[in-house]
Amino acid sequence: MSNQQSSLKDDLHKIIKGEVEDTPEIIEFYSHDASMLEMKPELVVSPMDSDDIKNLIKYVTTNKKSNPNLSITARSGGSCMVGGPINDSIIVDFTKHFNKTHEVSSTSARVDPGVYYRDFEPETLKHGALMPSFPASRELCTVGGMVSNNSGGEMSLRYGKTINFVDELKAVMVDGNEYTFGPLNRKQLDDKFKLKGFEGEIYRKTYELVNNHYDAIKAAKPHVSKNSMGYNLWDVWDREKEIFDMSKLLVGSQGALGLITDIKFRLQPVEKFTGVLVCFMKNTNELGEVINDVMKNKPISFESFDNYTLNLSIKFFPYFRKNLGWLGLAKLGISLIPDALVLMKGIPKIILLIEFSGDTQASVNEQIKNMHDQLKKYKMQAIEEDGTPAKAWKFRIMRRESFNLLRKKVKDKHTAPFIDDLVVPPAHLPKFLPELRVILNKYKLLATVAGHMGDGNFHIIPLMKIEDPKEVAKITPVMKEVNDLVLSYGGSLSGEHNDGMIRGSWLERMYGKQIYGYFKEVKDIFDPTNVLNPHKKTDADWDFTMAHIRKHF
Repeated sequence: MSNQQSSLKDDLHKIIKGEVEDTPEIIEFYSHDASMLEMKPELVVSPMDSDDIKNLIKYVTTNKKSNPNLSITARSGGSCMVGGPINDSIIVDFTKHFNKTHEVSSTSARVDPGVYYRDFEPETLKHGALMPSFPASRELCTVGGMVSNNSGGEMSLRYGKTINFVDELKAVMVDGNEYTFGPLNRKQLDDKFKLKGFEGEIYRKTYELVNNHYDAIKAAKPHVSKNSMGYNLWDVWDREKEIFDMSKLLVGSQGALGLITDIKFRLQPVEKFTGVLVCFMKNTNELGEVINDVMKNKPISFESFDNYTLNLSIKFFPYFRKNLGWLGLAKLGISLIPDALVLMKGIPKIILLIEFSGDTQASVNEQIKNMHDQLKKYKMQAIEEDGTPAKAWKFRIMRRESFNLLRKKVKDKHTAPFIDDLVVPPAHLPKFLPELRVILNKYKLLATVAGHMGDGNFHIIPLMKIEDPKEVAKITPVMKEVNDLVLSYGGSLSGEHNDGMIRGSWLERMYGKQIYGYFKEVKDIFDPTNVLNPHKKTDADWDFTMAHIRKHF
């Protein structure tokens, strides 16, 4: 341990009630998230309360000049795929103490950012409600991570992303004070302008930015159903309604503007009657056409996973016991028996899960049958599943666990998520998908495909020997060709996983110099000395990112 590190630890122990840790095991664990990157922190702090966070931020801002490397990165579940919660200075872990659900009703909930979604959902279900923007990593992620990345998932086709369900946030800012952010009317906004100090300053400067460049900022919002690139400037100020909402800027900011300490969610009633049409495609040549035909029928969810995931699910079937328990595992096995006859005829290239809802189960079943009839022209096998738990859940579990299966069960290669979250408007998919395959084949990449078909949101996960320099050499050219292709079709480079270290350096290419300049201005307004989560979003540098490719697994 260096003298500087020892001094830092001693200093923080004096002002922090929670844990301050730097054991080799702790440092190694917090050096990674779910990305292909690694960075060793100096210390990991688990704040006991908001006062701990305030004291920590004040300490770092005070000592930043004498120790320029000092910075703070928030972390919860560590399931981020773009290096968002890793850092070479101080990691703040919210899962140990900021892990309580405070209030839940049928319409809203107030919760700490370190609460795991898997623990939050049972509490909302007691009230017949759901926060429906949960991602596939729902068993691993926290609600704070969902807010920080502006996550989405299987239900986003109908309900949108996390930003649609955040009513109010509390966050500690770089001045060391905690503020509440939510929608303000004109009079409330004017009152904020009159405030002295940091709070009044960020309101005045942010309003000036979004109001003076209103049309350009509104026009910059990508024309896709899901986007997590950049800062959500276009959602802050609504001139027509005269509503100003700073929480929209904090959602998706990856802790680069403030540290979120409290979240108030709006909840959605649970769908009472649902059903799924499961389709098995032997080839993907007509996938783009299939997607557009399905979308004409307005499903509430349209998911997919590929043959590689299916094979892993079958090969490592006992893996699901971790989340399901022995009884759940047995039920899953029994429920799959009728589908074995279909799978015995050949493993499909891709499995599609098309979900409908309705006022009665009969109306749902009718929608499923109609969808099945419309897709018969593609000569693919399909299974009609009603919405009973014993049937509708099995393939969805495989879809949700697809990335974890790849990370944990493929031993000779490693997941390399760098083109993992692209979004292309569905109308362009018949042309886009074949061109994407050409690029992957050109570089001889084995890549799994899963995602949210209805949004045109694809998770392309290459499996690579990242420790091999020849494999690493493929990353930059592949990323450039794929990203250029996505942008040529008016898409987004991230639908729900955010920028982090992987895509931050692409923000200017996606939005242009003007809007990228506004993003940097936002960072300067909220965090002028770059205390919060450096190397991410507008502070990302591709050479720095590539220098932190993970070497050991």
